[in-house]
Amino acid sequence: MPAMPIRRILVTSALPYANGQIHLGHLVEYIQTDIFVRFQKLRGQQAIYLCADDTHGTAIMIRARSEGRSERELIAAMRSDHLADFAGFQIEFDHYGSTDSDANRRLCARVWDSLRAKGLVVSREVRQLFDAQAGVFLADRFVRGTCPRCRAPDQYGDACEKCTATYSPADLIDPVSTLSGAIPEIRSAEHLFVTLEAMHGFLQQWTRDSGALDPRIFNYLSGHFLGEPLRDWDISRPAPYFGFEIPDAPGHYWYVWFDAPVGYIAATEEWCAIHGGSLADWWQRGGSNTPAAEIHHFIGKDITYFHTLFWPAMLEAAQLSLPTKVRIHGFLTVNGEKMSKSRGTFLLARTYLDHLDPGALRYYYAAKLSGDIDDIDLSLEDFAAKVNSDLVGKVVNLASRTARWLEASGLAENYPDDGGLFAQAATDGTGIAAAYEACDFARAMRQVMAAADRANAYVDAEQPWKLAKAGPAAAARLRDVATVALNLFRQIVVYLAPVLPKLAAQVGELVGGPIGSWDESQRPLVGLPVGTFHSLARRVEPAHIEALMTASMPASPPPSASASSPASAAPPTSSGASEVTTDPAEPLAAEPLAPECTIDDFAKVDLRVARILAAEEVPEAKKLLKITVSLGGEERRTVFAGIKGFHEPAALVGRLVVVVANLAPRQMRFGLSEGMIVAASGAGATGVYLLSPDSGALPGMRLH
Repeated sequence: MPAMPIRRILVTSALPYANGQIHLGHLVEYIQTDIFVRFQKLRGQQAIYLCADDTHGTAIMIRARSEGRSERELIAAMRSDHLADFAGFQIEFDHYGSTDSDANRRLCARVWDSLRAKGLVVSREVRQLFDAQAGVFLADRFVRGTCPRCRAPDQYGDACEKCTATYSPADLIDPVSTLSGAIPEIRSAEHLFVTLEAMHGFLQQWTRDSGALDPRIFNYLSGHFLGEPLRDWDISRPAPYFGFEIPDAPGHYWYVWFDAPVGYIAATEEWCAIHGGSLADWWQRGGSNTPAAEIHHFIGKDITYFHTLFWPAMLEAAQLSLPTKVRIHGFLTVNGEKMSKSRGTFLLARTYLDHLDPGALRYYYAAKLSGDIDDIDLSLEDFAAKVNSDLVGKVVNLASRTARWLEASGLAENYPDDGGLFAQAATDGTGIAAAYEACDFARAMRQVMAAADRANAYVDAEQPWKLAKAGPAAAARLRDVATVALNLFRQIVVYLAPVLPKLAAQVGELVGGPIGSWDESQRPLVGLPVGTFHSLARRVEPAHIEALMTASMPASPPPSASASSPASAAPPTSSGASEVTTDPAEPLAAEPLAPECTIDDFAKVDLRVARILAAEEVPEAKKLLKITVSLGGEERRTVFAGIKGFHEPAALVGRLVVVVANLAPRQMRFGLSEGMIVAASGAGATGVYLLSPDSGALPGMRLH
């Protein structure tokens, strides 16, 4: 059977505006796009992910002015912040440009000349809102008022979020400038327009028949725009304005929504300059209007209008390739509500990275994204439960329970009989790939987790931990079982690699080398060495979420000192330090320091954080409690601790403690003790005090 030709796929996300930081709502789109591109590359396609900062407009100009720096200084700083946030979430662009580039200026002029040549540009006076206090004409996003159609209050100057009507800022009822709070004046200024109605027939046909849009998007466009004559598109802004001055219209600047999508093409040209090829390889139409490559745009539903009417009209006028797919997603809500700064749910990417694993959010978004346009909700309780259940409890658990038994021997030389599990999951790869292709990542994740459930059922049935305790007689069977489990685990990770690239890299270090092809899911590995297993995922704990939410709350001003309450502040000392207390000497005197040891001696003791899962009295023992602890995943230990009478068993359950995890097991009359819980006692003590790690520590973490 002949090999399928390699597809050439150019993929973009909407350009982030250089006036603000990346938040978790933005990341829905960039993570979605990154997963799609990584999947295509894993399948062997030539896919490139291009993006850029959207840098022009009144907002940039106003902010730079208020901060006392130039617009280009501002956008350079924001670029650095954006790229750091994207890298933190493992979002990998093939090229990341800027709309304020020479390439974008040239390409804007090329598209503009095409519009002019087709007689699609007209000029006329426009009544526009002007903020006399700020000294600027007000862009759509800098004026709010009541919608002229449905009378919804507090709407932006270009479109109503409630009824989706579009209008000009001057149409708003009771408009107010968001820059100064002033009531704007109406002034006249010359503007340039694209007569979009001249392309009505083309747009009707393209939106209906091209296959680029979900049918619901076509119905939306038909009901709101294409069912009546299209309004002319206001394409210019008068000075003062930060952007590109229109070459044949001095004093006029291209509106940001003109030069922003051209940034997709400019980023392509810049990528070609680095990697070879030409712009025509990606954007130039061939015979019979055949596109040079597939073009996929990922956008939010709030900018549907621009990407499905204005942008195709610009491309058609310039005879450039039209989008193959415009993939539109919904908004993000947090705990069922719109993100809010006052409620602490306006979650910035950087704040998240300070407290939680980016892979956890990538997986959660993937499990929610169905390729639909409906909103998705980040329920933080569900987020924790799903990540802990799926990634930690199902996927990583497979390796954590079995990999250690292969460190010495490596994988079996021949793949053992697994009852058809690997073959079944290999066959499932076709459906998983189809789900990725359709951007129905949620369906792909469900199929992958079904494979994980089957693999875990196999491990539960074979009980390798019991085989390990059976000694040499069961060594061969233990190796076979662990070989099957680790292969099923790696197969699952191949399917998850577009979503969890860091996990894929870590698994490549554990066994089999870097994961570079989807086909690796179709063949089990045999006879290879297995590295030392290290933690691959961490649980999402309530403390982590609480810290994220606390850090996201708006800062409140520090309380002012009251002249009538001088006692509200502690008196300063001459050194600035607080008062030092003297601790009693009896404990140290009763048990002097042990002889000096080396760091090598200390390194032999493996101290780990553990969580107490169960605690019960040992009736025939005076001092002992039987305690079961978790070291993370399915790693359990039974420890007999001499703390009876000092701690109630029920009160210990759920508590984090420190255990000596590599202490040789000791057979006691009451059972096998597999470690030691670290505690303090001594002269002057009235009890036995368990050591607890600081807030945020997780079972399995090592003490250093």
